[in-house]
Amino acid sequence: MPRCAWCSDDPLYIDYHDSEWGVPTRDPQVLFEFLVLEGAQAGLSWITVLRKRERYRQVLFGFDPTRLAQMTDAEIDERMLDAGIIRNRRKLEAARRNAQLWLELDDPVGWLWSFVGGEPKVNHFESINQVPAVTAEAEAMSRALKKAGFGFVGPTICYAYMQACGMVMDHTTDCDRYPALARVPAST
Repeated sequence: MPRCAWCSDDPLYIDYHDSEWGVPTRDPQVLFEFLVLEGAQAGLSWITVLRKRERYRQVLFGFDPTRLAQMTDAEIDERMLDAGIIRNRRKLEAARRNAQLWLELDDPVGWLWSFVGGEPKVNHFESINQVPAVTAEAEAMSRALKKAGFGFVGPTICYAYMQACGMVMDHTTDCDRYPALARVPAST
């Protein structure tokens, strides 16, 4: 099956590419999980995060924002000893703070999707070289999230987030996933 050029032969990466990346979602739990994971990825490769994702789910309360918002400093200290996750105190503190802020939003799903006009933006890139790292929409999302107090939400992270959650569909036209995702509406 032809895949996007960034997808390696790692089975975890293949499964992520084939079943999740670029699939539009409006599920608040999925959107929140990806917000935390994309922040954890800052400065690292995505495959590193994917390999640690299950452990993150275990130690970050299944990405339940209510419980994560209540994580204590002692619990962060415990997680700093866990080699199964990326041990970065600032990222863990940002995950807690982002959960607190997420819970303050009236409609986090609608707000995040508003940066692409509420519908997936389908791109038609023929090559990975055409796919941008940042767009005006990602810059706007980053500014808004930072203004609201969120951390680890720079424009590159926001664009990767938009790609992961299907707000933008950047499978290249030669990828087997492109035809199906070029016409899929955002799920509820």
